[in-house]
Amino acid sequence: MISIVIPTFKEDKYIRDCILQFRALKIPHEIIVSDDGSKDTTVEIARGLGVRVLTTEKKYATIAMNRNAGAKVATGDYLAFFDADSRVMDVNSFFRLALADFVNIPNLCAVTGSFWVIPTIASITDRFIYTIFNVVHRIKNNVIHTGEAPGKFQMIRRDAFLRIGGFREDLVSREDADIFQRLNRIGRTFADKNLLVYHSGRRSKALGWPKLLWIWMRDAFLVAIRGKSGSTEWVAHR
Repeated sequence: MISIVIPTFKEDKYIRDCILQFRALKIPHEIIVSDDGSKDTTVEIARGLGVRVLTTEKKYATIAMNRNAGAKVATGDYLAFFDADSRVMDVNSFFRLALADFVNIPNLCAVTGSFWVIPTIASITDRFIYTIFNVVHRIKNNVIHTGEAPGKFQMIRRDAFLRIGGFREDLVSREDADIFQRLNRIGRTFADKNLLVYHSGRRSKALGWPKLLWIWMRDAFLVAIRGKSGSTEWVAHR
């Protein structure tokens, strides 16, 4: 079974469509929304759609804590982490392909995909930058085996996730890249170019690409050198 874990914080704009996209999935699965104390209608929407919703009285310090909380109650053999604004075109084809990767690639611990801003709202810059990102992800996962993946979609074998202790809860950012790097120490990760994941591009639209790229590069450097990200808070952008 697949456990789909969606971390949320004030996601009432996206959560309904995120959950509904999995309604057509015929592969055995469960959906877990791990909420971070949202004061909007995120929790009400998710509960109204009949999925399991986890809440917290005190806001989590990092999104890694949201993800780990969802994974802790998951019962599936595979943990599929999606951001609330992540979308796939055909959920059955998508997950069949992902599961086939685990069968066909020896010692595979985790798989990720190719990421694009939703075509109707994507700018030329969005397309250019994500083309580069997708190539980098394929090189890091499939060629040099150092691992890299955004939190927009990661599918991880539950036993491997537990073996490395899940996401690092002390990292405000780069927790998504870090877990793939650590998974490469016990097995393999794979970036499948055919697993297409679309998203809103909301962070780049809110901050602008120059500022966002600076934040990402700074945090990547600091986590690699000091083991600690430069960001002290991961602000939600709607």
